[in-house]
Amino acid sequence: MAKIDLSNISHSYNPNDPNPVYALNPFSMTWENGNRYAILGPSGCGKTTMLNIVSGLVRPSAGKILFDDKDVTDLKTEERNIAQVFQFPVIYNTMTVFENLAFPLKCRDFSNAKIDERVNSVAETLNLKSFLNSPARKLTADQKQLISLGRGLVREDVAAVLMDEPLTVIDPDLKFRLRRNLKEINEQYKTTLVYVTHDQNEAMTFADNIIVMSEGEVVQTGSPKELFERPNTTFVGYFIGSPAMNLFESEVTSENSVKINNLTIKTNTDLSNLKNKNIKLGIRSEFIKIANDQKENLVEVNVQKVEDFGNYKLITASMDNFEIKSKVNREIEIPGEKIKLHIPAEKCCIYENDKLI
Repeated sequence: MAKIDLSNISHSYNPNDPNPVYALNPFSMTWENGNRYAILGPSGCGKTTMLNIVSGLVRPSAGKILFDDKDVTDLKTEERNIAQVFQFPVIYNTMTVFENLAFPLKCRDFSNAKIDERVNSVAETLNLKSFLNSPARKLTADQKQLISLGRGLVREDVAAVLMDEPLTVIDPDLKFRLRRNLKEINEQYKTTLVYVTHDQNEAMTFADNIIVMSEGEVVQTGSPKELFERPNTTFVGYFIGSPAMNLFESEVTSENSVKINNLTIKTNTDLSNLKNKNIKLGIRSEFIKIANDQKENLVEVNVQKVEDFGNYKLITASMDNFEIKSKVNREIEIPGEKIKLHIPAEKCCIYENDKLI
């Protein structure tokens, strides 16, 4: 396993053009040894380019890649000692499951005893033990994807396992189990796992740290809790969470308050230095509750609809020309068509020009 440093990396697919277009704008970050990372963002944001730069399939236009402080920027993929799992399973159909898993070790002249030990250990972890003597072509799509993953895990010296949307071909019912398997593998083998996805649910349930990307920019890195509670930009607030973060055009009225239409909301943010241009208040629907005995930050709204999702209810309401969403316990009775909602000051995020204050 390895610590991976990406130092001042950027990349353009037309670097010699007078006005090159960058698939990745300059950034630096470190992936610590043994952690789980997800690279999250919409199609075309630069996720796969970042992964391919780490693997060696793409050389960055600028910057360096270091594995345990060793510069590998100019090394070929096969010299970087990484394993890759692609969107579609890559297996040898003419081989058995055992032969597929053993192949990387045979290529490196491991002894038969060591091959047997490693293959059986990984097969046990991936629930493939009973299929070891079966032809790989007869397995299901998810089992074939496990073989792809297993070929990386049998090598104890692998620097990292890089996965590019590996669950796309998997039946939705099996995705949760496979993500759980990946987490167990990480805990057992202390393997650095890097997982590319456009699905926020996959990222939030898999990774210790999430890298959110938009249009070639790394817009925020952090734990699922950090991304959810304190999005750095309105894009992250919109992209993470279901429903998206409530965002309201606002006007600063005091050092810690904003006004939405005629409604004044107190926050815990120092707003005294704001220029009062393009100000938005953001708050998650999970933090907005039906008012009981609160005395401030109350908003009276008209209930538009109430959706029951089994474990919670989602209230969609309106006041004047803005819409507000609130998640509440499904056992709570909605009092009527007009209700009061409480917006807690400590959960409010204030954005200037779409960036968190």
